[in-house]
Amino acid sequence: MSVALLIVRLILGLGLAAHGTQKLFGWFGGHGLNGTGGFFENLGFRPGKIFALMAGLGETAGGLLTVLGLGGALGPVLIVLVMLVAIGSVHITKGFFVTNGGWELNALYIAGAIAVAFAGSGLYSLDNAFNLQFLTDPMQIWYALAAAVVVAGLNLLARRPAPKTE
Repeated sequence: MSVALLIVRLILGLGLAAHGTQKLFGWFGGHGLNGTGGFFENLGFRPGKIFALMAGLGETAGGLLTVLGLGGALGPVLIVLVMLVAIGSVHITKGFFVTNGGWELNALYIAGAIAVAFAGSGLYSLDNAFNLQFLTDPMQIWYALAAAVVVAGLNLLARRPAPKTE
């Protein structure tokens, strides 16, 4: 079981961390903060660069915490948060399948993150190595996931249209 959790954590966490570094630094073919900030402005997130920074940090930190198995469910909860905002702001109107820009991949990230959150990080994790118990109780995990849903909703509600130009 611990080997399976390690494999899931590596794929899930490295995938999200890579997406975050695309936003933050332009790595892996990304657009960096300026390009991502402009895209976020078009989605109604103002100031776009700040929202891009927060999304990039959420993806990178959530991914790295998940890879390392550190912080209990904190990494997976951050993944759920950023994926919910991505679904609500970009993918929801495009149907389910990723081939059409839909929310399929985001839902898979969310499912993997929730599975890791409740299963725990396993034997091959920093939490296990240091006997850490942060955010491992199922009720705490439910509260953290509920908070992620609320924060994602607030992010989506914070969007506003571009100012009218004459």
